[in-house]
Parts: sequence; structure tokens; C-alpha cells
Amino acid sequence: MPLRFARRLGLADAVTVANAAVGFLAVVAATVDVALAARLVLLAAVADGLDGVVARHRGSTPAGPYLDSLADVASFGVAPAALVAAVVGDGRSFATDPVLVAAGVGAGALFVAAAVARLGLYTADEDGSRETVGVPTTLAATVLAAAVIAGYTAPLLLVVATVTFALLMGSTVTYPDLHAQDALVMGVVQAAVIVTPAGHMATDALPAWIGEGFAFALLFLSCGYLLLGPRFYWGDGIRAPPGLRR
Repeated sequence: MPLRFARRLGLADAVTVANAAVGFLAVVAATVDVALAARLVLLAAVADGLDGVVARHRGSTPAGPYLDSLADVASFGVAPAALVAAVVGDGRSFATDPVLVAAGVGAGALFVAAAVARLGLYTADEDGSRETVGVPTTLAATVLAAAVIAGYTAPLLLVVATVTFALLMGSTVTYPDLHAQDALVMGVVQAAVIVTPAGHMATDALPAWIGEGFAFALLFLSCGYLLLGPRFYWGDGIRAPPGLRR
């Protein structure tokens, strides 16, 4: 029996749907291996960038923007929240520190709620624009995943970061889209973080520190855009917000 959506969705939509599936795998992996879960979140981020490239070269469908937001809820809303909750629950059991564990779960729930609201508003008001209001969910998820891989797994730090990102997603701070060359660099670094464990299994010649090195590089790049993007990144034909115009 042919699937109803087989003829209505394009190649870019298939990549987007795969992104959502990777987000689910990240949630499951968070219960077993938080480093693997973090890498799956980054894999979803790579897929999120790839579906845009495919759409530009192969065309898109009217369902594309809606599928993209739905997939992002799974991969950059639920998955990072589950990752943080898993790290906090692993580091502090509910019996010994119930307040912190409850804070981790609550922070994750707040993060998911903020991501859903932000993505819904983006689809309704900003799709197709070269700027976005509030911290992008992909950026927030990338920072949290890179932090876990780089070793920043202190439960209180992750709880505070998660709550902060939830608030920033609902802020009025305007971010310009990454330029194509910068998005490519970010994607290459994300891919390097993802495949490093396979490289270590394949050969002993790969330095042990290189995996964390790529994670630190990704954390540096993403935090740089997070902090400096709204003020200094405007250019290449992207319109700066009125308050930043000269």
C-alpha cells in the first residue's frame, strides 16, 4: 500500500523527517550514554542545515516550513532537555538531592515549552526572513550538546544554562542568519565532533584529546555567535535592527 505522503513530500522534506528521527534517538540515548546523545543532537543540527541546502537546489514543498518546525521541536527542544535531565539525574540521585534533580527536570520542561513557542512564532511570522527574533533553538541545542561533550557536566551549571536559554529563546534579541561560508564551517566542526569516536576506534594514531578539542572549538564558535552575533554580525545585505543602524 503506497504511503499517503510519499508523492507529496520532496527530498528536503525527507531530510527534515530524518532529523526528527535522530532527535528521538538522542532522547533514547540520553538514558544510556549522554555523550552519544549529545553527538546525535549535533547530527540533527547538521541535518537541519542540510535540508535547507537540498531545498535550495532541489526545490521545496508547502509542507516544508511546518515539517521543519516539528522536527526542530524533537531535535532541538525535547532532545537537549532530555540530555540535561539525564546528566543532572546521573550526577545527583533524587534520594540525595531531590531539589537539584527536580530543578533539572523543570528546566528541561521550561526549555521545551520555550522551544515550541519560539518555533511556532517563527513559522508564523519569520519563515523566509534572513533574521530571527530570540536565540535560535538550533544554537541553544548546539551549545548544550558541545558543553556536555567538552566536559562541562556540572549539574547546577547545566540547569542554569538551560533556564537561561529558555528565557533567551523568548527574548526580543534579533539574530541574523549565518552566512553560507560560516554555516559551512560550523557544520564541518559539528561533523568532526560527531565522527571523532569512530576515528579513535579505527586507529590509535588519532590523539586522544582531539575529540574534546573539536568540542571546545564548536563551543567557542557557537558561544561567539550567541554573544556577538546580535551586535556585530550584520552585513552581506542583511538588514540590521533599527537600534543598530548607523
